[in-house]
Amino acid sequence: MLDAMLNKADPKQVPLHILSSAMFEGWLESVPEWLGTLVRAAGFSAKAGEFLLIPRSGKTPLALLGAGKAQNAYALGDASTRLPEGDYHLTFAPAALDRQDLALAWLMGAYFFERYSPRKRPPARIYIHAANASAARQTAEAIYLARDLINTPAADLNTKALEQAVRDLGAEFGARVNAIVGDDLLKKNFPMVHAVGRASVHKPRLVELHWGKKDAPKIGLVGKGVVFDTGGLDIKAAQYMRLMKKDMGGAANAMALAHMIMAEKLPVQLHMVLPIVDNAISGDAYRPSDILQSRKGLTVEIDNTDAEGRLVLADALARASEEKPELLIDFATLTGAARVALGAEIAPFYSDDEAIVADLQMAAKKTGDPVWHMPLWDGYDKMLDSPIADICHAAPGSMGGSITAALFLRRFVGDIPWLHFDIFGWVSKARPAHPQGGDAQGPRAVFAMLQDRYAKT
Repeated sequence: MLDAMLNKADPKQVPLHILSSAMFEGWLESVPEWLGTLVRAAGFSAKAGEFLLIPRSGKTPLALLGAGKAQNAYALGDASTRLPEGDYHLTFAPAALDRQDLALAWLMGAYFFERYSPRKRPPARIYIHAANASAARQTAEAIYLARDLINTPAADLNTKALEQAVRDLGAEFGARVNAIVGDDLLKKNFPMVHAVGRASVHKPRLVELHWGKKDAPKIGLVGKGVVFDTGGLDIKAAQYMRLMKKDMGGAANAMALAHMIMAEKLPVQLHMVLPIVDNAISGDAYRPSDILQSRKGLTVEIDNTDAEGRLVLADALARASEEKPELLIDFATLTGAARVALGAEIAPFYSDDEAIVADLQMAAKKTGDPVWHMPLWDGYDKMLDSPIADICHAAPGSMGGSITAALFLRRFVGDIPWLHFDIFGWVSKARPAHPQGGDAQGPRAVFAMLQDRYAKT
């Protein structure tokens, strides 16, 4: 799939013209009369997704691709599967379509999860003169990593397998990886990670990755790694459990960001913490009304065992905070309330740091990785009060659920600058650059922000 981006031009490559609706008439006037007549006769009008292949005597054919009213390159992210199989050379496109974005969008759309079934046809391949093919592949590889992990069912991606994926990532970039497994979590003071995962035959674990020079600025990274979520004793209905292989999407997105940081050799010290559990059901499952100890020292009353992600994240965030990073980032497929608020395509994020918010919003626009700032509304904090513990882990009722989940997590972070993502991590219906299945939401925007902050130091 990464080979869908070609390194150099070749006379055998089919010239590709990408045409928007606004520029179409002007383009027709600029080409030979015979060509314009043929294009009109074929009914091509540069609508989004339209394709026309024009034979030329003694030459390779000319390919036309309609962009419609597309304002950014990612709207053309399905071109590699729309165009017939073959090699193309981009020779004309609207100036507004950034060529580097086109390259990445092409690769994002070329993705296919092939572990269990081969794809029916390979994607079309392209050479884009003004794009850095290596950089596009590097980013796409990180996105593919997240997608592959999320798409793999829990029968093949259990807690041990996800730990191994972290070890493989660490080995690729020379990072140090260690894991705390099973009852050792109690000895090492990760009681909530242990409580959530203890009912499963697949042992819970906390996996840490360290990379970078010790004198570099420190970045903390946490990702929710629930390899499958039954809901525990508060069991999910079937229609909601169907996609719960994706509940480790936070860990997958954290790993994608880690991949970007390490591949680019960003001058930071990276500390990634992934709590990895299987929220299963057995006689030893944790229960509603249980009071759990936490690494932070706070006691936590359990309201609903299907709100398990914030529990494992709390211990992991407490651990990451102990390293005193300049910035702490977490990704989690945390609440359905976030989907109700913003839908599936926009990644909501929380932060009280105005500089981080501004930088991230700017980076998101630049990268076409949509995010939206949500409020850490202090007025809702009292909804987490418990009469018998320091805090209840879920607020009563259904209103403001993503906000109260973020407020719960904030209790375990302290004064460190913090960025929390409540993502979906899934594409239910394919759209350009985003095939159906697991997806990365937020890592490209965060990485661009980190590049702007640290690449020049």
